[in-house]
Amino acid sequence: MGKSKGVTVNLDEVMDELRSYGSEVTKTTLMKHGAKEPFFGVKVQDLKKVLKKEKKNHVLALELYATGNSDAMYLAALMADASKMSKEDLQRWVKEAYWYYLSEYAVAQLAAETQFGFDLGLEWIESKEENIASSGWSTLANYASLHDDEELDIRQYTSLLQRAETEIHGAQNRVRYCMNGFVIAVGSYIVSLNELAISVGENIGKVDVDMGGTACKVPLAKPYIQKVMDKNRLGKKRKAARC
Repeated sequence: MGKSKGVTVNLDEVMDELRSYGSEVTKTTLMKHGAKEPFFGVKVQDLKKVLKKEKKNHVLALELYATGNSDAMYLAALMADASKMSKEDLQRWVKEAYWYYLSEYAVAQLAAETQFGFDLGLEWIESKEENIASSGWSTLANYASLHDDEELDIRQYTSLLQRAETEIHGAQNRVRYCMNGFVIAVGSYIVSLNELAISVGENIGKVDVDMGGTACKVPLAKPYIQKVMDKNRLGKKRKAARC
């Protein structure tokens, strides 16, 4: 979809391009994970082809998310300008993120890059809605990966680790998955909490999560953190959460 300099791309054009990348095979796979109509079945690498052309286009991102089309919603989170996202936008987006690709990845990663990431993560983990609570744990995990330890509330992260240890096996399905991911993230990115996270991971042990009949597995926290340490990547922060 070529465009001349100065020509504004509209929503319909982007939706047409997304449709062109759609695949029935991908669609079937994503539906096993929880995706629902309407969507085209676009692979993330193809979403990034569209993103590469359109760059950060915040107005278009808001329009894409509002379509309710899962492919467009994921692209919207990649395309949005984190500095322009309001707390109200993020609250609306997390409520509309109806399956975990959107709630735990697209929205959570974007939220973590905003100034509201930590506060929203703390709010969302208290939700009785599974997708919102799981998004909260994922947001807090991503937030830890982006910010220097000196900028983080270590006391709060310590408390959250202890909470995960106590509550994980009785939590909702996807919340269990994201709590486990949170333990791994804290143990990998926050040096001062590495030993505690390893201990928590050891005590948690195997976490059972219904992966919808797919081949996806839940990583064991302690060995995963150890692999990060073996690669000398302990405490190495990321430049961006969205990928």
